[in-house]
Amino acid sequence: MGGFQLILTFSSQIESADGERRVIAGKIVPFETPGNTSVGRVVFAKGSIDVGDPGKIKMLMQHRNDKPIGRMQKFNEAEDGIYASFKISASMQGSDALMLASEQLIDGLSVGVDVIKSSQKKDYIYVTKAQLKEVSLVESPAFTEAQVTKVAASEGEADATNQPTTESEAQVDNTTEPTAVPVVEVAPVEAARPTISASFYTEPRSPIRTQAHMLEHSIKAKLGNNESAQWVMKAEADVAKFLTAADDSFTTNPAFSPTQFVPTVVDTLIGSRPAVDAIGSRALPAAGMTISVPKITTSGTVAETAEAAGPSETGIVSSYVNLTVKKYAGLQRYSLEILERSSPEFFAAMLDNMTRAYNKATDAAVIAALTAGGTQATGVAADSAGIISYVSTQAPAAYLATGELATRYIAGTSQWSLLLGATDTTGRPIYNAANPMNNAGVSAPTSLRGNVLGLDLYVDPNAVSTTIDESAFIVVPSSVSIYESPILRLSVNQPATGEIETALYGYMAVGVLVAGGVRRFNLS
Repeated sequence: MGGFQLILTFSSQIESADGERRVIAGKIVPFETPGNTSVGRVVFAKGSIDVGDPGKIKMLMQHRNDKPIGRMQKFNEAEDGIYASFKISASMQGSDALMLASEQLIDGLSVGVDVIKSSQKKDYIYVTKAQLKEVSLVESPAFTEAQVTKVAASEGEADATNQPTTESEAQVDNTTEPTAVPVVEVAPVEAARPTISASFYTEPRSPIRTQAHMLEHSIKAKLGNNESAQWVMKAEADVAKFLTAADDSFTTNPAFSPTQFVPTVVDTLIGSRPAVDAIGSRALPAAGMTISVPKITTSGTVAETAEAAGPSETGIVSSYVNLTVKKYAGLQRYSLEILERSSPEFFAAMLDNMTRAYNKATDAAVIAALTAGGTQATGVAADSAGIISYVSTQAPAAYLATGELATRYIAGTSQWSLLLGATDTTGRPIYNAANPMNNAGVSAPTSLRGNVLGLDLYVDPNAVSTTIDESAFIVVPSSVSIYESPILRLSVNQPATGEIETALYGYMAVGVLVAGGVRRFNLS
């Protein structure tokens, strides 16, 4: 995904403090750890943040450019994140910051970065390249792993930047020992502040989020803490807005009511294959576009033979039933942007939709084969009595034609409706799912499966949707053959336009081997 300019802020809890020098140190950002930032959940990859010139990285209070308190002294990039130390100025703001940090009243570190390269994952932004802009001392943490590990507040101690870095100084008090990497040292804090160029800074997050926070900062304000006093005034002003008549609303400010999307995509395309499920399919042979199935067309004869007489010479006659392999395919062309920047994920929704369309097309092909290759039944009425007559005459006919019993009843949705509404002379449902005793079968609005006079019912939305001819089939499964391949996918990039083409396809061969084994419903 291409880069974009945005300042992200995140923070974490102070771990420990000491009273040695005017230095604040700790982990400023963890790697491969999710955190809630000003733009949502963010994960920084290992080595994703470029510190640049450490001497130009200031430490601020609460991301406020008008409250600089120090400058980066050195940093160490380890396996689990970036560790840094900051020389704190001798100003009143710097002294206050050291006191608040040592007493763990302001106990978090936060950074601002320019994101250069990132990608949108399912529920977070994954940053792979960014430029560090500033580090702040904050009160409210978001990343639990970024920690201030050392606060040294003695002004009389020698400047740490002029001392050689020892192994013990470079290590950070953390349960996971970071991999040793070179430490970069810079000059002490100077009076002049260099200008940091950034496209955007988010407003510092208020530390007052609960009644307990409000009480805490009210006490601090009465004790003379100006920072807490400002937060209390802001919180009280925010509350006052809700206690007065609103001059503005979402009607006049629609920009403040962003549309929220859920990750689930609604797709009304029916992707089931009841006809294929009813008959069953076999794996398609590895090669060829025609499948030849041997079939005996004339059987041999056996008859009573007189004593000492030779049997009559007979022979069977066979032929091939040829099934044509056909390809079923669909193509989608889409932009690189919608692939990488969509939420919910476009690619997954597209593949699911194309798979549903493939299932619909192949199931419709099976219905078409049953219609073309089956035997037309004797005409009956489109009612419960007609269905009983249809099953009672055509199931035996299928047995006589194939030597096997019919076991499947494939029906369209109107046939299903007829079964659900069928009643006897007393008004009792004939196909009652709740009380099937002595009923003609079972049919329920909560299932596409059931039973019609002992035959397994498969409701198929791809069959004829009205109660007319071919709206139902009585089938001997062995009289029909279905061969198919797995669903295949082919994607091709189009560099000239930045588009991608994805084709979903598969192969199927279907045909009726014995016409008498498929009995088509016929309306009289």
